[in-house]
Amino acid sequence: MKIDTVDLKNIAVRQSQYPSNSCPEFLLVGRSNVGKSSFINTLINRKNFARTSSKPGKTQTLNFYFVNEAFYLIDVPGYGYAKVDKVTTKKMGMMIEEYIKNREELKHVFMLIDYRHKPTEDDVLMYNFLKYYNLKITIVATKYDKVTKNNRSKQDKLIVDTLKLGENETFIPFSTITKKGREEIYEILESYL
Repeated sequence: MKIDTVDLKNIAVRQSQYPSNSCPEFLLVGRSNVGKSSFINTLINRKNFARTSSKPGKTQTLNFYFVNEAFYLIDVPGYGYAKVDKVTTKKMGMMIEEYIKNREELKHVFMLIDYRHKPTEDDVLMYNFLKYYNLKITIVATKYDKVTKNNRSKQDKLIVDTLKLGENETFIPFSTITKKGREEIYEILESYL
């Protein structure tokens, strides 16, 4: 897949602000600080298009990135960050749920987890929440390059067991450094275009 154009088209907090052109949409969810912005930048082949922040919990809107004038990557607020107050956390949760429940254009969800660690309780909750809505989900394990070869099979098992992935469910190891996993993500995107 060749990325020619990217544009931050819509920033939304409610349905009336979503794009209206019926292009396929791909949702990106994950814990604060899991590397969603770096993941987007790696996919679209741009250095700092999606702003990475040293402060987790920075994204508080649905950000619709329009790619190749053909589809959207949607970055949503990260979950599990303690310094965001409960009212804001609840609002962001409702905003994401409203999108998931009402959006016909949503084709696939990429759920990012940190390969270096056991999936958190929040990761398990999010995965089960997405499954409850019968969404097509791909788990993307970021920061793959930060785990030594000797420890990878242990991490693989930990992810599969913690998320209770079924036989046909798997995850894609992903690295923004080596670009590992990018082609697999492109194949998924292209299957809907």
